[in-house]
Amino acid sequence: MRVAVACWMGVWLACGYAAHADAPQIIRVGTSGDYAPFSLLRVGDENAGEVVGYAGFDPAVARAWAKAGGFELRFVRFRWPELLDDLAADRFDVAMSGITVRTDRSLAGRFSVPVAFSGAIVLLPADSPVRAVAELNRPGTRIAVNAGGHLESVARARFPRALLRPQSDNESVPSSLRDGRAEAVVTDTHEAPHWMARYPGLRALGPFTHDRKAYLFGADEAELAQDLDAWLLRSEADGTLARLRTDYLDEPGVHDPIAAPLPALLAAMDERLALMPMVAEAKRQTGTPVEAPERETMVLRAAQRSVQEAAARRPTSRGDAARGVPSPRSVRRFFVAQIEAAKDVQRATLATPAGRDASPPPDLARSLRPALLRIGQRIAFLLIELPAELDRASVAATTRDALARHGLSAARLDELSDALVALAAPPAAATGVPDPPPRMQTP
Repeated sequence: MRVAVACWMGVWLACGYAAHADAPQIIRVGTSGDYAPFSLLRVGDENAGEVVGYAGFDPAVARAWAKAGGFELRFVRFRWPELLDDLAADRFDVAMSGITVRTDRSLAGRFSVPVAFSGAIVLLPADSPVRAVAELNRPGTRIAVNAGGHLESVARARFPRALLRPQSDNESVPSSLRDGRAEAVVTDTHEAPHWMARYPGLRALGPFTHDRKAYLFGADEAELAQDLDAWLLRSEADGTLARLRTDYLDEPGVHDPIAAPLPALLAAMDERLALMPMVAEAKRQTGTPVEAPERETMVLRAAQRSVQEAAARRPTSRGDAARGVPSPRSVRRFFVAQIEAAKDVQRATLATPAGRDASPPPDLARSLRPALLRIGQRIAFLLIELPAELDRASVAATTRDALARHGLSAARLDELSDALVALAAPPAAATGVPDPPPRMQTP
């Protein structure tokens, strides 16, 4: 755990997010040092291996957060294959190194609001005859990728017939292409420009995924995670994050305000839905029905309580605090819509026979439901941060884009976007929203 704790969410009003003067807090930040432009290890004397410090977008974000909160940082280097083991062993408090949001990490810890988009791409020699990503999925095609990270998972799923060559050192991935040890390498939209500048004569195919980058905390670090989330939302609003993206991620399409309340909330909803196929498989294995009326009532009450608690923790110094808490009716409508969307994904999963060689799903009670609870806490926090008014057409389009991968019907997506608009409406306007159907299901 952290070396010293200064102040947490329960006393935000007293401390104003700042560390206590006589108990300076030290936050241990896990970072890889090998992933441009997110985290780069700076070495003084290369022969001696003298570490000077860490550069890149995420160390810069960490330092800005520390300066605002009045605490100290201690960077701890990790290797990608050991990221989740190191997190479980409490080697650091938060991982900040271009961490991609994905389900195994959601199960292991808790993510912050997202800070950047990315997408997987392939780099190959300019004179390669390959013209489409799918052409690489052939027996004998040698593809190099960083071992243990998100991109290895992407490469294994996308190129199951190819000869994948994971590299334990991310710096050796592009050199394997230069040296002829690989015919292509998998990287992403942020890292690729750095590799292409270092090794001229390469071209890119893709992107073929749409991913989010966020910061990963241990499962028990609720208060620290919410402190960073609050700072990220403020920094998105005042332009701090935009300036850091310009300095470190200066590429087309990376300057969208992803850490604003609405896109951050949709990201959390997307993360929650991504766990639903696992929920469905766990229910298939145990014979548990999708319908669970008694649990629905319990979860809905807990959701209402989480929103009220998030509102109580919100500092009164915020200029828009007078907007107040969304009406209970609009909160209920939103969570019902979210539950119904989760059911749709579960049923679609169960409509397909389970694979013979599929791994056992995570335990529903011990793993999946705690992860969903952690995501739900972030959702409750973000509901309170929504602006006072939302444009219906804009919200509908953004919702469709954010949740596109889950195969939800147009009607279900409209229910979700309408519920989001109702949440942001003034309480007087929200009282006219009819109650949703009385039966609700939840995982």
